[in-house]
Amino acid sequence: MSGPDFAALKRAAAARALEFVHDGMTLGLGTGSTAEVFLELLAARVRGGLKVIGAATSECTAARARSLGIPTASIEELAPLDITVDGADEADRELNLIKGGGGALLREKIVASNSRRMVVIADRSKLVDRLGRFALPIEVTSFGHTVTAARIQQMAQDLGYLGLLPALRISEGASFLTDGGNVIYDCSFGTITDARALGRALKAITGVVEHGLFIGLANTLLIAQSSTEVEVLKPVAIRDA
Repeated sequence: MSGPDFAALKRAAAARALEFVHDGMTLGLGTGSTAEVFLELLAARVRGGLKVIGAATSECTAARARSLGIPTASIEELAPLDITVDGADEADRELNLIKGGGGALLREKIVASNSRRMVVIADRSKLVDRLGRFALPIEVTSFGHTVTAARIQQMAQDLGYLGLLPALRISEGASFLTDGGNVIYDCSFGTITDARALGRALKAITGVVEHGLFIGLANTLLIAQSSTEVEVLKPVAIRDA
C-alpha cells in the first residue's frame, strides 16, 4: 500500500482555510510549504475578484505573493490583521505549536500576535500528543551566539532536559541567517513537559530573540486526515463556549 500523498493533504488543508477568508480582509501570509499552497489557492481567488491585502511573514513569502498578484503591505500599515493563515512543524490538540522550520519564526510570531485570528493548516503527520518530536528552533543574535547556545544548554539541563546539544542551523556551508540577520539553533528537547515554562525560560536568556513555541496564538487548527477529510480543532475555551 502506498503512503499518504502529502501534497494532496496540504492542498486539502489550504483549501479549507480559504473558507475563513472574505472580501475586504487583511491577512497574515505564512511561510513554508503548506502556506505556499494556500498562497497559490488564494491567488486564484484574487484573480477571480476577491479583494484582500496581506502582510508577509518572510521576504520569501512577500516575493511569492507579489509574483502571484496578491496585494501586500507592511504589518505596520495593516495591523491588527483580520486573520493569519500559516502552517506548523508540529501541533497538539490544544493548538500549541512548534514553528520555525522555515527560519521565519520571529516574523511569523509578530504577524500572528497582531492578528484577530490565527488559522493553522497542516497535514496529519504534524499532529502529536505532546510537542517535542520536532527540534525546537530558537532565533539568537549572531553576536555571541555560541555563548548564548551554552546558556540554552544549561537552562535545559536545569529544567530536566538532559543531553540537549543546540545545533547551529547551516545552509550552503554557512550559518543560516534569518531575514533579521540572526542565527537559529535547533534544539531537540524530546517530549516538552511544560511548553509555557520552557518558553519563559528561553525568553529570559539574553541573546535569545525568539523561540518557535507558539502558545495561545492559534484559534483554529485544520488537520488534513485525507485529501477529502479535514479535521477542525479549536482550543478548549472555544469548544466549550
